[in-house]
Amino acid sequence: MQRNLSIDNELLVISDTGVYVEHGIAYGFGPVVKEIEVFLTVFNTITWIAFNRSDQMNNPSYLPITNKNCNIITLPNVGGDSLRDKFNIVKKYPLMWRTINENLGKNTFVHVRAPSNPAFITALLSFNHSKKKFWFKYAGSWIDKAPFFYRVQRFLLKNLKNNCTITVNGAWQNKSDHILAFENPCLFLSDRKKGKEVVLDKSISGIKKYCFIGGLNTNKGVLKALKAIKGLANNLNIEFHIVGTGPLKGVIESEISSLKPKVIWYGALPKKQVHTIYENCHFLILPSKSEGFPKVVSEAMNFGCIPIVSKVSCIDQYIKNDINGYLIEPNSMEELQKVIKKSYRISCEAYNSMILKNYNIAELFTYSNYIKRVKNDIFKIS
Repeated sequence: MQRNLSIDNELLVISDTGVYVEHGIAYGFGPVVKEIEVFLTVFNTITWIAFNRSDQMNNPSYLPITNKNCNIITLPNVGGDSLRDKFNIVKKYPLMWRTINENLGKNTFVHVRAPSNPAFITALLSFNHSKKKFWFKYAGSWIDKAPFFYRVQRFLLKNLKNNCTITVNGAWQNKSDHILAFENPCLFLSDRKKGKEVVLDKSISGIKKYCFIGGLNTNKGVLKALKAIKGLANNLNIEFHIVGTGPLKGVIESEISSLKPKVIWYGALPKKQVHTIYENCHFLILPSKSEGFPKVVSEAMNFGCIPIVSKVSCIDQYIKNDINGYLIEPNSMEELQKVIKKSYRISCEAYNSMILKNYNIAELFTYSNYIKRVKNDIFKIS
C-alpha cells in the first residue's frame, strides 16, 4: 500500500492490547501491530495507548513495532476476577482517565478497541470531545449473553453522540445508524496469492487432517474438540493438529500423550507457521461458547481449510451449513462428533466447491478492504 500523506492529523489508538519493551524495542500483539502498520499508510503518525505486558516477553504472537511514526504510551496492566483484582482496576482508573484525556486533546481521529476499561473511559470522555471523530471497534459478540461490564459498555456505545461510529461483528436488525457491520482484517495480498495457489492444488484424498487454532481455554472449546477426535480416532483415518497455549495447556498435554502421532500439539506459533498448518489441514474445528468473528475462521477459509464451528454471534452469516462449512448446533460433544463424521465422508467435488466459495468470501477480510472502509465509511477521509 502506498502511504497517503494528505492527512496531517494523528490517529490515537486506545486499547487494552499488550505491549512490552525489550532492549529498547517495543513489541505488541501481532494482529494489532499489523493494523497499526496499515493505519500508517493513511495517517502520518499514531499514538498508541496500550497495557504494559512484560509477562508476554518471548511470546511468538508479539511482533516488533519498528515504525518510528508510532509512539507508544503504556498503562499499567489491570484485570482479573478476584476482589483484589477489581479493587486494583478501580485504583488505576484516575491514571488511565488522565492519560487518555490528555491525549484526546491532541488528536482529531480516535480508534478505540472495546470492550475494555480504557474503552469505557474513552466512551465517557467522548461526550466532552464533540469535535473529535471516534471509532469504537467492539470485538466480542454484539448480541449474545455477556458479563455485566460488557453489557454496560454495549449500552453506552449504543447511546454515544453522532461523532462516534461503532463497528460490530455481523449485521443486526434494530441497530442505530452509527453502528456498522465490519469485517476485521487478517489477510494481505501475499496471503491471497498464496491462498489461491493452495486452494487450486489442495486434495481431500487420503488422511483427513483437522486443526484447532486458538487459546487453550474452556470458551474456545479445545478440550471438547480433542475429546471428540479421541472418540473417533480408532475408526477414522485422521490427524488433529492443535496450535495455541493457555490455562488448559497441562490438561491438553496429558490427554494427547496416548494419542500420538494422530494428535499433535505445537504450542504458540508465529503467523507464517500457523498459515502452514491451514495449508496442510482440511478442516478447522472451533466449538466456541462465544465469539465475535474469530480471525482464525477467515484465515482458514483463505487457505482451503473448511470451518467446523459453533453457531454463535454472526458466524452463521458467513458459514452456511453444508454449503461452505459445518455448524455445530447444538454445541455438544455428540453433535461435534456427528459433524466430524459427516465432514470425513465429503466427496472431492463437494470439498473443492466449498474451499473455492470460502476463498472468495475471504476477500472481505483483507487489509485492503479494511483500510478502504476505514477511510470511506468510518472516518470519511479522502
